[in-house]
Amino acid sequence: MARGSVSQSVAARRRVLVVEDESDLARVVKRHVEDIGCEVRIAGTGEGALEAAATTEFDLILLDVMLPGIDGLEVCRRLRARQQYMPVLMLTARSSEIDKVLGLETGADDYLTKPFSIQELLARIKAIFRRMDMLAAPRATPEVSIEVAGCLRIDPATREVFMRGRPVTLTHKEFDLLRYFADNPGRVYTRAQLLDAVWGYSHEGYEHAVNCHINRLRAKIEPNPSQPQLLLTAWGVGYKFTTDSIGPG
Repeated sequence: MARGSVSQSVAARRRVLVVEDESDLARVVKRHVEDIGCEVRIAGTGEGALEAAATTEFDLILLDVMLPGIDGLEVCRRLRARQQYMPVLMLTARSSEIDKVLGLETGADDYLTKPFSIQELLARIKAIFRRMDMLAAPRATPEVSIEVAGCLRIDPATREVFMRGRPVTLTHKEFDLLRYFADNPGRVYTRAQLLDAVWGYSHEGYEHAVNCHINRLRAKIEPNPSQPQLLLTAWGVGYKFTTDSIGPG
């Protein structure tokens, strides 16, 4: 399809902010993201990204980690401190596990390590859009609170979680993962299945993102994360969520 021939109307176009200080890469990303019907702006610094996000509601922010001045991790932290939620796909030249975990812990919805293919970038973008559309879609019946194991309460409408009456602060993706487990108690899922269901894609090499989120969830909802009672490991397969009540923690 030639550029400019997308059928999506201007009014319905999704707004994407590309935060990248390498101008050549920023222009390439902008051109290809525009090809899938998006309106794209570029910010070359963290400060510029925060200013743009303060005045415009973006459907997605493509955020480079290594930026002059305020880096991408700090930009993501500040965005997540705001009431308005905007999805963040982090782009990073860093490849170590700890750097990826840091990106997820600051609230990024997903990350992609440089160098990446344009096809994979666009697939990730479309997956995030699909997830946001599903969350925004009206439901036939009102969502009710989910009670788990006699101690955990999940409120889908407000995206709040309470453990023995105490609020638990979760990132957007942590909540999505917990909600998915709670909707399917007792069922064992592989990491690839969880990636596909919660992240919107299944890509070999990114299953450790599931491990990171499982470990962080356990740290927040388990009485003893080293001996989990709610979010259990099915050895050699994946993970499952318990249906049994647990003792006081």
